[in-house]
Amino acid sequence: MRKIFTMILTLCTIKSYAQNYTGTVYDRERHPLQDATISNMRTGTHTHTNEVGAFRLKDGQQGDTVKVSHVSYKTQLVVLDKPSQYIVLNASNLELNEVAITSSIKHLNIISDIDLKTNPVKSSQELLRKVPGLFIGQHAGGGKAEQIFLRGFDVDHGTDINISVDGMPVNMVSHAHGQGYADLHFLIPEIIENIDFDKGPYHADKGNLATAGYVAFKTRDRLDNSGITLEGGKFNTYRTMGMFNLVNDNKQSAYVAADYQMTDGYFVSPQNFNRINLMGKYTAYMENNDKLSVSVSHFSSKWDASGQIPQRAVDEGLITRFGAIDNTEGGNTQRTNVNLQYLKHVDANTFVRSTAFYSHYNFELYSNFTFFLEDPVNGDQIRQKENRNIFGFESELNKSFYPGENPLELKVAAGLRNDDVNNIELSHTVNRKTTLEQLKLGDVNETNLYAYASAEYKAGKWLINPAVRVDHFKFDYVDKLAAAYATQTQGKSIVSPKLNFLYNPNDKVQYFLKMGKGFHSNDTRVVVAENGLKTLPAAYGADLGLVWKPVPKLVLNTALWYLFLEQEFVYVGDAGIVEPSGKTTRKGIDFGARYQLGKWIFINGDFTYTHGRSNEAAKGEDRIPLAPVITAVGGISIHHPSGINAGVNTRYLGHRPANEDNSIVAKGYCVTDANVSYQYKQFTIGLITENIFNTAWNETQFATESRLKNEAAPVTEIHFTPGTPFNVRGTLTYRF
Repeated sequence: MRKIFTMILTLCTIKSYAQNYTGTVYDRERHPLQDATISNMRTGTHTHTNEVGAFRLKDGQQGDTVKVSHVSYKTQLVVLDKPSQYIVLNASNLELNEVAITSSIKHLNIISDIDLKTNPVKSSQELLRKVPGLFIGQHAGGGKAEQIFLRGFDVDHGTDINISVDGMPVNMVSHAHGQGYADLHFLIPEIIENIDFDKGPYHADKGNLATAGYVAFKTRDRLDNSGITLEGGKFNTYRTMGMFNLVNDNKQSAYVAADYQMTDGYFVSPQNFNRINLMGKYTAYMENNDKLSVSVSHFSSKWDASGQIPQRAVDEGLITRFGAIDNTEGGNTQRTNVNLQYLKHVDANTFVRSTAFYSHYNFELYSNFTFFLEDPVNGDQIRQKENRNIFGFESELNKSFYPGENPLELKVAAGLRNDDVNNIELSHTVNRKTTLEQLKLGDVNETNLYAYASAEYKAGKWLINPAVRVDHFKFDYVDKLAAAYATQTQGKSIVSPKLNFLYNPNDKVQYFLKMGKGFHSNDTRVVVAENGLKTLPAAYGADLGLVWKPVPKLVLNTALWYLFLEQEFVYVGDAGIVEPSGKTTRKGIDFGARYQLGKWIFINGDFTYTHGRSNEAAKGEDRIPLAPVITAVGGISIHHPSGINAGVNTRYLGHRPANEDNSIVAKGYCVTDANVSYQYKQFTIGLITENIFNTAWNETQFATESRLKNEAAPVTEIHFTPGTPFNVRGTLTYRF
């Protein structure tokens, strides 16, 4: 009996080794590559590498030939001639026919990888536009965080989208200007390595604000080369950017980067915009694939702004489209970040990813939305101001199990974020200099403790991903305008389950069904005032779709989706509150295509349609203000071996309701940008043009009640910030 048992055990062990072949994929500097695809040419099975470059190939064995591919590297055929293979890939130009569709939960990253390779980001404003269907608008002189639109949401400045950089949150909860305020201007676009995104509340590692979706940026660990860029153009626009390698070898890398920008803008009153960005990053590659990264960054910005202007003032000839009612708007902001990331490789099946961060932040903004509505003598200018410190950490355990023939990957994590906000203020001011009244002033302390668990179970061609997240919030507020000192406190918890199904019949197509619950928190000042009611309203969503390569050089993606939100939030700037506006339902369709024509021409397109309604309003009065209905983006880019690169990109945002009964309409726009450059040895010279057809368009617009200086009664109508007219900038880059 013992001999039989020993023989069965031996056979099972042999079978296990034959069915689960392990290996690691590196780049030429011997650093692990994530998201490389490994396809077994004998069996047709395929897999992808994890964060430490490791893979486990089912039905693989010594002697098999595998195809190893990555969107940024040259595809290789490798014979598995060792018990555990180490594979090195060399960088290359993008070839869509080499792109494989794997059973990855983050399947949409293939889209951003293609777009970053074929159409690199040219400004910090373009970073978010790399998310298909996401539109942005600037309406405060270039220094304020952009207004964001995604999946039928006017996200304001970040209320329903979770944004992070290297695991560090960008969004500011309980912010002086708006809940979830996400200012990405501290990022230098040239240091972005990849963009991880998805739409909907389907990922346990993304918590607060991840209702419409999330965007996670990753900065480069190393630079390919050092370089200096000079840029100049219309409206006294200038930019200088430098990136410099300090150390770059197999064991460590370090670089610094700096970016300075200034412009007067295209308005009658100069914007006097200035911004400086500084960043340094050090990465150490240790034994056993461990990696330590430390980054430090600082940015400072100041600007003047012409604000949002009423349509009637333009129609009556009081001002031009680029004029102002109150040209003393504007502000200044600073943010300093320290971020530490450590990847600990425990064994072949286990690694731990840990992040700790600290941010110091200052913000001061002057706005005048209503002009002379509330104060006919002095005007309605307000100041919003705060000083903030953010501290947080997260540690995530990743463990692979192999029960029987099907692998199981488990992620378990816990983390904390604390926002300590001092002197968060809303005041009535005149000409920035005089404070007429302090409307709100206090200190906020908000803490978010969380934990999550996510499992990925692969059964044949299926991948099943159940997950759950638990968040607890503690909200503290001290009202400094109250007669007596008191700390107002509320606490609230929420559980967010997720369940995703993926089906990959081969490496050419993936079908998916994603379901999940997410949430967005309310402003601390509102939470304590309402005694904790409607603190963490939930969102329930579902996506059904596919990613498909019908032919070798064409990648298609589409999804039908649904999202129910328990509580919509509307920011009321001049009152300093986030106002609940009831339950909403959204449903729609997303479609995207990426096509390579020949060797060096790439075509891309994205289309979205959304039907969104308020559940609690009467029919005809149930529209969601400023919610996009139709969006479309299309472009073509050329990357010729001679060094010529060019691109043309068009974006379209359709008409949408500006108020609940659609009696006021925010007009849509269609704008086309173009660029061309030529690289010769170490030099690149280029031309960037915006709005090449000089279209008159409104970048942001709102239905606002306002009164001008000599008006007897207020008027509610469209107030807008004009988009850029035809604009051109020249660039020169030297690499060394």
